[in-house]
Amino acid sequence: MITLHTLKPTSTKHTKRLGRGNASRGNYSGRGMKGQKARSGVGGLKQRAVKSWLMKIPKNRGFKSLNPAKEQVNLKQLDMQFENGATVTPFILQRVGLIYNYKNGVKIIATGTLTKKLNIKVHGVSAGARAAIEKNGGSIELMVKEVPKKKTK
Repeated sequence: MITLHTLKPTSTKHTKRLGRGNASRGNYSGRGMKGQKARSGVGGLKQRAVKSWLMKIPKNRGFKSLNPAKEQVNLKQLDMQFENGATVTPFILQRVGLIYNYKNGVKIIATGTLTKKLNIKVHGVSAGARAAIEKNGGSIELMVKEVPKKKTK
């Protein structure tokens, strides 16, 4: 009778027996030449600990800009999201989900069309977007981005 505890695998793969004479994988038995990892007794958790110090230190990939890019919102998004005569600020844009973070600044770009009158307070606006907003009777007020002060001793 076959039950779960009596099942056996149909085939088993045997690992290579290293270091059992000259015919067994050469003179160094797959461990290379000299060094700590070539000696006996280094295996398992110890082998993971035997890394060069260069591999352990973190690698910096790329760089972080001192002037991060502003979040961009286009005219089509504003037209779909807001009612006629609404006031648009970076905080409101973040609350409705058009931008992720307003701390780096917000810029309105002229992609799409705007059919509503909006009062906009942002950090930047393209020339085409300014013309489209003012054509519909809206107003634009540019905000100054606050620069964090450096700590002095």
